[in-house]
Amino acid sequence: MLHETAFTSGNTKAESKPMSGAELLLRALIEENVEVIFGYPGGAVLPLYDEIYDADIAHVLPRHEQGGIHAAEGYARITGKPGVVIVTSGPGATNIVTGLTDAMMDSLPLVVFTGQVATNVIGTDAFQEADIMGITTPITKYNYQVRNIEDIPRIVKEAFYIAQSGRPGPVLIDLPKNIVTGKAQVSEDVEIHLPGYQPTTKPNYLQIRKLTEAVSRAKKPVILAGAGILHAKATEELKQYAEMQRIPVVHTLLGLGGFPADHELFVGMAGMHGCYAANMALNEADLLINIGARFDDRLTGNLDKFAPNAIVAHVDIDPAEIGKNVPTKIPVVADAKEALKELIAQKGEQPQTEEWLATIQTWKRDYPYTYEDDGSLLKPQKVIEMLYEKTNGEAIVVTDVGQHQMWAAQYYKFKNPHRWVTSGGLGTMGFGLPASIGASIADRDATVLCITGDGSFQMCSQELAVVKELNLPVKIIILNNTALGMVIQWQELFYEKRYSHSKIPVQPSFEKLAEAYGIQGYTVSDAEEADRVLTEALSHREPVLIDFRIDPEENVFPMVAPGKGLSEMAGVKKR
Repeated sequence: MLHETAFTSGNTKAESKPMSGAELLLRALIEENVEVIFGYPGGAVLPLYDEIYDADIAHVLPRHEQGGIHAAEGYARITGKPGVVIVTSGPGATNIVTGLTDAMMDSLPLVVFTGQVATNVIGTDAFQEADIMGITTPITKYNYQVRNIEDIPRIVKEAFYIAQSGRPGPVLIDLPKNIVTGKAQVSEDVEIHLPGYQPTTKPNYLQIRKLTEAVSRAKKPVILAGAGILHAKATEELKQYAEMQRIPVVHTLLGLGGFPADHELFVGMAGMHGCYAANMALNEADLLINIGARFDDRLTGNLDKFAPNAIVAHVDIDPAEIGKNVPTKIPVVADAKEALKELIAQKGEQPQTEEWLATIQTWKRDYPYTYEDDGSLLKPQKVIEMLYEKTNGEAIVVTDVGQHQMWAAQYYKFKNPHRWVTSGGLGTMGFGLPASIGASIADRDATVLCITGDGSFQMCSQELAVVKELNLPVKIIILNNTALGMVIQWQELFYEKRYSHSKIPVQPSFEKLAEAYGIQGYTVSDAEEADRVLTEALSHREPVLIDFRIDPEENVFPMVAPGKGLSEMAGVKKR
């Protein structure tokens, strides 16, 4: 059973007696105040698991390694601390490749330990050997293969520092079996010495001055707030700056929650399925201030048509992102929090934005998210609205990828930070259920909504066992249209309704599947029943699964089609 453990940092000096590699590793994890390990044992890491048997660190056993790393991602997203994963060599290591890529794309801090065959047989195609260093070099922030036992404390400390400093990301440590079993005497202090890795956190004063002057001259400024606001814990600074200068705030998908959705300056989410007001604000802006977003293609649409009237300023801790996709006139390499603090300090003249804000409010009023509901079929948007109302917008919302993800982003209004967990850059189906496990472990008092689709859910449904084992109060919401929803939407709109292998006619009873794991299950097909079941499900602290049989013809709108600009939205209707 998962337990909560309090840690205090110990002396950095090792014991004088020889210690095994496994002992050194566990001691290093305790030094880093690791609360929980998401791990799956196997031959190459059995010596390490023998040490874990007596360790005072909680351990969660997923039912698949991919589930374990997605759970670690959910934990990292909510806490901001690195999620820790341990898997064995060969298939154990290769099963986490998707999670590593997902974390790399979405800047999530992970420290992942992979077992490896002994050093004397590396390269011989030994049993369960895989070149995980070669495989993961492009999809990790950094990776190590430990070759000397004495290096373990230093490597672990460096890995945690790299994972959570600068732009966060996953770090992998490959552990040959003989390194874990061998013994060494380590007596020096553990120090980090990484001269080639020095992230710039403080902004250049003159670049902030340029941005301040540009803001003072602007008539139609917009702040584009990305996940960098959340990683930097800069939500209060963003709110203070936006209010001080009266600048409207648009969010990326991963940035939701970085600015209160009920604030008068909040415009909405922009991008392919963003709201009319947010997309038009970016299209009409004369100054675009990007803070912590990477201008990905799902946000920008056709780059030749993106923000055509705007001077672009880009604040990002990763200099490689600045100018990568969108030409940038005012680059600021810095941590989002530090940059906002300096912008607030320099202040400058407040721009005259009242007319601009009034225009945006008109767009919001006249062109909201909308859907038609005659009551005959259960609408997915209605389900999300019910969830928002019944949780007062306070729940942690975790999603998989597809139509349900976009409906959740559109219709659940995020008032607080660190309450939105989704796979953005990689778009990983199967992410939702295990990530909700990590999110629930990170905040045991929160209501966690796992909003998923019938396709995504079946990719990692075995993790129901973990939900039950730990009695996590996760509410699993399946929006079931018996199809790969976003795939059939694209096939309908762009492939002449040629639904090639995208419908799922044979499915299990999800209600009975939940009950097979000892979890209460429901099947719901109309709004009245949905209201009753959701009220009951949210009234207690037990896991629940609800299979909502939604209108199979419903699509996600607005939508910016491939090759179109943000102002060329399909499915927009005036109220």
